[in-house]
Amino acid sequence: MVEFGEWICEEVLKAVPHRHFIFSIPKILRRYFLCNRSLLSELSRCGWESLKAFFQEAMPQEGAVPGAVIAIQSFGDFLGFNPHLHVLGTDGCFYGDGMFRVEPRFDTKPLEEIFRYKVFKMLLSKGKITQDLVSMLLSWHHSGFNVFCGPRIQPEDQQAMENLARYIIRASFSQERMTYVPEEAKVIYQSKDGKEEKVFEALEWLAAMCSHVPNKGEQMVRYRACQPLAEVL
Repeated sequence: MVEFGEWICEEVLKAVPHRHFIFSIPKILRRYFLCNRSLLSELSRCGWESLKAFFQEAMPQEGAVPGAVIAIQSFGDFLGFNPHLHVLGTDGCFYGDGMFRVEPRFDTKPLEEIFRYKVFKMLLSKGKITQDLVSMLLSWHHSGFNVFCGPRIQPEDQQAMENLARYIIRASFSQERMTYVPEEAKVIYQSKDGKEEKVFEALEWLAAMCSHVPNKGEQMVRYRACQPLAEVL
């Protein structure tokens, strides 16, 4: 994680502002990704296309494009299967001959709606869901889709950038929060805030861990459309 954070900052990211985005989907759709992990790459594409469309809508420059490092995570606090995307994205777009324009302040609600549309379209095209399910989710007060956007990270704040890069590829569980009780063949696991804990049978714990192991050759981090070194406007 430390090496990845350093490499991202030194070799990948340009000296422009960035933000942390998290794209989440409703519980009712998660099972499709558990049974077919190849859909996770499609989810990554949905997140990227949503972010690109959202930024380009606010940019007057033709051909403007953001840059993003997208990490696919499949786990929740207690190793439950919860596919979502962590994105270390530019806070604006590159355009022209290596120029960069910072995105004005924005509301993430339109970005969430674009992402929801992209995911529905993808799952419908794969035959995983029906139009009736889409209509049901759209009728809910909250469909379960969510997009989080963190504060702007300035390019000179390398420590914050490295910490974020490490966070987006963190492991599915923390050994510090895990206690193995060999006499009972059980694992006690604490929540991140330390307020809750869950007891797993040993085999149940192993099964939960294995559900997050990528398939051979499966890419969990993707790099999207970053242009040459930019001048910040």
